[in-house]
Amino acid sequence: MARRERVMRMSVEQPLWRALAGYRVLTMVYAVGLFVSAHDEVARPWVAIAYFCVLAVWTLATLPRVANAASCTKRFLAADLGLALAGILLTRLAETPARIDSGAPTLPSIWTAGAVLAFAIKGGWRWAAFASTLVAAANLVHRSGVPTRDTVHMVLLVWIASIAIGYVVEVARASERTLARALEIEAATRERERLARDIHDSVLQVLAMVQRRGAVIGGEAAELGRMAGEQEVALRTLVSGGLVPVSRVSEDAAEGAVVRAVEEPDEDAGPVDLRTLLAPYAGARVSLAEPGAPVPLAPPAARELSAAVGAALDNVRAHAGEHARAWILVEDEPDEVIVTVRDDGPGIPEGRLAQAEGEGRLGVALSIRGRLRDLGGTAELISVPGQGTEVELKVPKDSSASRGKAEQR
Repeated sequence: MARRERVMRMSVEQPLWRALAGYRVLTMVYAVGLFVSAHDEVARPWVAIAYFCVLAVWTLATLPRVANAASCTKRFLAADLGLALAGILLTRLAETPARIDSGAPTLPSIWTAGAVLAFAIKGGWRWAAFASTLVAAANLVHRSGVPTRDTVHMVLLVWIASIAIGYVVEVARASERTLARALEIEAATRERERLARDIHDSVLQVLAMVQRRGAVIGGEAAELGRMAGEQEVALRTLVSGGLVPVSRVSEDAAEGAVVRAVEEPDEDAGPVDLRTLLAPYAGARVSLAEPGAPVPLAPPAARELSAAVGAALDNVRAHAGEHARAWILVEDEPDEVIVTVRDDGPGIPEGRLAQAEGEGRLGVALSIRGRLRDLGGTAELISVPGQGTEVELKVPKDSSASRGKAEQR
């Protein structure tokens, strides 16, 4: 069946970059507003005007650079922090010593914090500590080694906040990688179960039949049956074995963890009548009781439910004998569809299903329960020794159940 690839991206880091871009623009406007409100008191306003022209152009032109981690390169970070440090040191040239001693703000003011936060989001708390330490040193030089209380508070606030944000970013990235790995393992598990169901419904059934018929015929056919039995055991062991480790390549770490999932296209235009899929199962020893009206289901749900019914009938033929009778009852409820498969065989001894799963015989576990679980439904098996077996399959009509199957892959 044709398939298409669906990419799911998970990132708690990306909103931080968008917030940083907004912060840089707003703090640039704030710094310019501080200068405009006190420009009469500035000793050399032309120095401040020249710096703010450069700051405004740089802030607006580099907005794409703070869109994600990939665009925010080390060279950009160095230039950005250099502009902030230059603004702090140029304040002594633009302002009078009296205003500096009275606590006048530096030219970039709180815009400087944006340059430090870019380090934090890009490289974590160590990069943040490095950048904030340079800002603290520049402030000490600006204050001639005697910072005011407000300067100390500002430096400590930037230092602590940037390190905290850097640490949170590192934890978020680790969580994204863990979640991506978990989703990959879940997708691989479900794909393996799907393949196991298909193999059980086809290859394993044929191998088991060849083994039985070969033993009956004898001669060379018996040898062929023995080989088929060996291959059946080997294949069951492979199907029921552990997961094969899967590798993951993050194509763009800037956009968060990337998980690739395979999704089957919705090739059918609308719901199908479940009765048309179950009708071929009816025969001399299989009776089908169905509603008089169509039983609409989403195509994937209808196909999987029909395959589960087929697996249940295969179990009847294999374990209840060729002369056993089976009955299929279809019930169309308002919120769900219920299909019951009942036989008049000898029933299943207590503990036999668990033993079969341990031996790698996963007909009930995968071909029936696995299918129904993927659809958001349930499969209940009731068996009393000597009184036959009844399998009740329930599938919700809500189309979100079918979509959930694709989303879990």
